[in-house]
Amino acid sequence: MRAVTLGDVAAAARTLMAVAEPERAALIRQLLDEAACADRYRRWWGQEHPRLGNGTLMARAMARPQADVAGPGDPAYLAALAQVIEAALDWRCGDASG
Repeated sequence: MRAVTLGDVAAAARTLMAVAEPERAALIRQLLDEAACADRYRRWWGQEHPRLGNGTLMARAMARPQADVAGPGDPAYLAALAQVIEAALDWRCGDASG
């Protein structure tokens, strides 16, 4: 997967907010796995994956419904941001392929 940026984290957080709390952990893992798959495809073939995009977390997140955010200090948004960051760190630590 390509490097995770603040834009990636924000887009993924809005995607998580669009689903029920019990679904969020599985969804963020799926987004991270799909981004990694797309990045491997991009590196191998020299072009974007036809369905999964360019290998960024943002590409995967923006392909799904996004919740509106009340503002930068919205507690639900901050919690979703934290969940995305924690998941990305956990995913990176467990991903040997980089």
